[in-house]
Amino acid sequence: MDEAIEKLAQSYTAAWCSRDAARVASHYSPGATIAINGGEPAAIDEVAASFIAAFPDITVYMDVLQPTDERVRYDWTFTGTSSETGKWVRIPGFEVWTIGSDGLIAASVGTFDEAEYERQLREGA
Repeated sequence: MDEAIEKLAQSYTAAWCSRDAARVASHYSPGATIAINGGEPAAIDEVAASFIAAFPDITVYMDVLQPTDERVRYDWTFTGTSSETGKWVRIPGFEVWTIGSDGLIAASVGTFDEAEYERQLREGA
């Protein structure tokens, strides 16, 4: 595995765990976006800030890292307590990254089970 990609993924995971949206965004190329579950691409700093606000104790775990010739699949699990419902959630998902010439994430497409997420927000994990 490419050592630079592995370091990027480890640092990205630590950035999420730091609960600092700007630190998460620093892993993306300027102007890069993330699209989640088929939604419109959005700026990563906005997405990170919204998740951190929704789960103030968010912790992200890197489960699997699978680089291919053109993309990297980053499988993760996040846990946290919803600031809205007070329920603790544990949601697995993944992102497929396109890496830019600067070695940062140029685009990300994220996927997780929305129905399970909604259930856990109501009932807990």
